[in-house]
Amino acid sequence: MVPTAENPDPASGDDTHFDVVIIGGGPGGYASALYGASAGLRVAMVEKRWIGGTCLNVGCIPAKELLETAAVYRAVAGAKEFGVLTDAPGLDFGITQDRKQSIIDNLVNGLGGLLKGRKVTVLDGVGRLDADHRTVRVSGGESGDSSITGDAVILAAGSTTRTIPGFDIDGTVVLTSDEVLAIREIPASAAVIGGGAIGCEFASMLSDLGSKVTILEALPKILPGVDSEVAQVVQRSFKKRGIEVRTGVQVTGHTPGDQGTTIEVADGESVQVDVVVVSVGRRPYVDELGLDATGVTVTDRGFIEVDENCRTSVDGVWAVGDVIPTAQLAHVAFAEGMVAIRDILGENPVPVDYGRIPLCIYCHPEVASAGHSEESAKEAGFDVVVSKHRYAGNSRAMIVGETEGLVKIIAVKEADGTGGQILGVHMAGPWVTEQLGQAYLAVNWEATVTEAAAFIQPHPTLSETFGETLMALTRRSLH
Repeated sequence: MVPTAENPDPASGDDTHFDVVIIGGGPGGYASALYGASAGLRVAMVEKRWIGGTCLNVGCIPAKELLETAAVYRAVAGAKEFGVLTDAPGLDFGITQDRKQSIIDNLVNGLGGLLKGRKVTVLDGVGRLDADHRTVRVSGGESGDSSITGDAVILAAGSTTRTIPGFDIDGTVVLTSDEVLAIREIPASAAVIGGGAIGCEFASMLSDLGSKVTILEALPKILPGVDSEVAQVVQRSFKKRGIEVRTGVQVTGHTPGDQGTTIEVADGESVQVDVVVVSVGRRPYVDELGLDATGVTVTDRGFIEVDENCRTSVDGVWAVGDVIPTAQLAHVAFAEGMVAIRDILGENPVPVDYGRIPLCIYCHPEVASAGHSEESAKEAGFDVVVSKHRYAGNSRAMIVGETEGLVKIIAVKEADGTGGQILGVHMAGPWVTEQLGQAYLAVNWEATVTEAAAFIQPHPTLSETFGETLMALTRRSLH
């Protein structure tokens, strides 16, 4: 970038001007900062609360740690099936929480070290974009009140939990994901309002650790957006484990009692539980960005409008992560941050293909997918052929004692009825979040069934089910 009177050369000693200023230190923000700094840009990042954002502190990382505790508890409880004789497991959830916090602290410290090592200036406070679109005013934090400028600004302020009328969050009886991740004891009973990915993860974790759980979902099925057959695998497993799933229901409020509360449902029934977990999604947090005076366009739903390169309606301002209307996933924010930086550098980046992003849900059984579902492929006009194989016949699944689930592959239908280009892969079952890699590559490289089926799957592995499902689409198979 060429220095001007308005944008002086940083080498001249001006410590308030940067190539890029980023508001927000979550996945979208810190990915932009690290990627930009590695490309030689002088970067400042403003974060008002914690480095790593929701994902690292009260989201992805702590949630998966608690789910791993549930998996260990489940394994010990079933140890006798392997001939390992032990007493019934107990649970000190305080130790679990301490372990969770230790993991978070290590990751936050490591991230701080990365940012420092790449010479990213990190300012503690609320960042607010000025009307000139280049100045960011910082206030209310340990860094003190100040103003910095940037040739480019990236808005990455993240999101916050949504609530619903009649359920004021008190942190004791009515909880959001923030409070659930901090509980020190497992409640005897819980209702999870919302059967999406986060709601199903919490329901699975609480049930495995001893809670009697009810899911209340307004839509006709849990895991909306997930392939229907995959969602059915999860729902059947939940039912088998005693999780009550009620879909197509509307909650109207709740009445606290001496212990817990009673939830009123629109059909006249009620559910009495110790705690209520409100898990109805997250909203973009643009409240403190000062966008009203900037001309940055915000939708009716509160998202910042961007083009395919994450540019906002204002020249020199980009937005990434949960503040824009794309999938609210940390790895999507990473990708958007890299697109924004490459666009700032003038490198003509390849935009994120949102139809082919990887999706992982860590409930038990796990869910993973990439690309079209059968329904969406047909809606897009494809003539498709589908292949499904269940883990029940997989030797590795039998060995680990996890035979629930399936692999489903959607491909373009060739004239002879075999599969052509792979359009989508959807899985439910053991460790499918770790098996998704090859499926994601196949979908995004637009591989054909014949090409992908030619690769050797090691034996015995869970991934053999993916290979068998591919081979079936060639009309030749082994098992």
